[in-house]
Amino acid sequence: MDDSDFDVQGCLARAKSGDEDAARSLVEFLYPTVIRIVRRNLPRRGAEEELAQDIFVKMFTRLETYRGEVPLQHWVSRIATNHCLNAIRAQRNRPEWRMGDLAEEHAVALEATTPDATHAHPAEALAAREMVERLLDCLNPKDRLLMRLLEMEGYTAEEVKAVTGWSLNAIRIRAFRARGKLNRRYEALKAQGKL
Repeated sequence: MDDSDFDVQGCLARAKSGDEDAARSLVEFLYPTVIRIVRRNLPRRGAEEELAQDIFVKMFTRLETYRGEVPLQHWVSRIATNHCLNAIRAQRNRPEWRMGDLAEEHAVALEATTPDATHAHPAEALAAREMVERLLDCLNPKDRLLMRLLEMEGYTAEEVKAVTGWSLNAIRIRAFRARGKLNRRYEALKAQGKL
């Protein structure tokens, strides 16, 4: 659905009054935004459609609190981001992966994450993705989200601010610390001869 053709305010008013067609139209309009956020921040064992449904349920239960001070997509992006972070935190109850626990094929896959890995075999690409996920698992959920947005998705600090609501200063400090932690984990793996 094209943003310019969609009457957000009219649809919101009808949805608030219980119009199911308006609610469906809102879901159709917002679905691309929500699913992008879910896919970027999908917990290891999460089902993306289930998370998206939970986000829409949360949105509709809080619809009365939407004041229109920010665009609807930004408001829903914040709900989606926070919901995904909470889902990731809920999975943190499992033991943390340690670099020493990595299988040899995962260590080899680190080489596939270098720029010349564009022609990697699909199995190597999958192993590289798993390695990146395990490296990111050493970060807390907010830092992991930040690294995904900045380093993997190519977001600017301003775009991260719009999605998360964090201040630019907090984003820069958090990114600096997260990069340091990732570098230390990478160096530890390298020192153990796993690269």
